Amino acid sequence: MKKSIKEEFISTLSHEIRTPLTSIKGFSQTMLNSWDKLDDDKKKEFLKIISNQSQRLINLIENVLNVAKLDSNSENLVLIKVNANQIMKNCVNVVSMNYSDFQFNIEKAKNELFCLADSDKTQQILLNILDNAAKYSKNSKKIDIKIFAKNDFVVFSITNWGNYIEKDKIPKIFEKFYRIDSYINSKAQGSGLGLYIVKNLVDKMQGKIEVKSEQDKLKTEFLVYLPIYEIEKQTKNIGV
Repeated sequence: MKKSIKEEFISTLSHEIRTPLTSIKGFSQTMLNSWDKLDDDKKKEFLKIISNQSQRLINLIENVLNVAKLDSNSENLVLIKVNANQIMKNCVNVVSMNYSDFQFNIEKAKNELFCLADSDKTQQILLNILDNAAKYSKNSKKIDIKIFAKNDFVVFSITNWGNYIEKDKIPKIFEKFYRIDSYINSKAQGSGLGLYIVKNLVDKMQGKIEVKSEQDKLKTEFLVYLPIYEIEKQTKNIGV
């Protein structure tokens, strides 16, 4: 009998929690039992695994908590002037630490661009999409990034190569619990919450998100649109 989406999510979440916990327990126990027998390189290797798996667990828990906030409408946003080039650079620096063998090509906006957004939530959005782009790139190790203005929006474009999303599945990827591949068949780790959070945060900041995928080029592009910060409009809105 086919599982419901919620049952599939619970199964996936259980697996995603159990995997890092098993690694943390196993490697920490090995270090405790065999400390004197391990050389420094092995100790560093095991500690790095423990650290990475701990961060994976933290990210998973944060996603679950973020979904709870969004669903209860208790997520408060602070909209400020955000430098588009700088926030993307910061996010790439963070993600590239986990994907040191990847090439992140950034085509910055020619002129300084600012969006009206919540800085922390914008970073959360971009980090999630960048991480997904690397995670699902398969054999490609290249991520192309562009920042530009279009109409009344600042646009963040993130493209990966080696991956294709079928057209009828694109709207579904932003649904809660949804994953294109089950965790059993996919090497990529995830609980199906990240893009649900991304879509909701973009909507709350009066933005929009698009996905374009080309099968012949094995190319997938995520485009995040956030409102341009225009001082004239902002002062008018607050009655100055």
